[in-house]
Order: sequence, then structure tokens, then C-alpha cells
Amino acid sequence: MVRLRGTILNIERTAEKKKDDEGIVWEKCIFDVKIDGLSKGADNNKALLKKVIGKKVKVVRWCAFDWHYKIGSKITLEPEEVKSFLE
Repeated sequence: MVRLRGTILNIERTAEKKKDDEGIVWEKCIFDVKIDGLSKGADNNKALLKKVIGKKVKVVRWCAFDWHYKIGSKITLEPEEVKSFLE
């Protein structure tokens, strides 16, 4: 499955939290991401790029550290995250 790169436009924090074995509290967040292109090392699939470039998608992730909440950061979407909006 292909991996896409995007830019975080907005982060919505939810009330859902969990604590891991090390005592770190993780918060479930919903990211608004604008697709910029393919991740490094991905096949240059021009047809797919035309379909998804500039598209805005929502991605759910667990966050715990300050760098997880940086708007404007680049992220690589995991294949499971991409699968839902490519279908």
C-alpha cells in the first residue's frame, strides 16, 4: 500500500485519554491533513497523485508529547490511514 505525505492543518483534541505502562498519558486527537504528495521511497504513481494531491482528510492518532500537536508539521500517513479515503 502507498504512503502519502501531508501537512497538519488543524488538531482537534478529544476527551478520550489512556495511560501507558510507563505512566505517559495519551490523548486521542483528530488531525485535519492536506495531502502534499508521496512519502520518500514510494513509487511515483502519477495517477494516484492527481487523485489525492491537495485533498483534505481526517486522521485519528494518539498524542502525548508537544511535537505531536504542531500545526504545519509534515506527517507521513500510514497505509491503514490512506486506505479509508482511497476506496
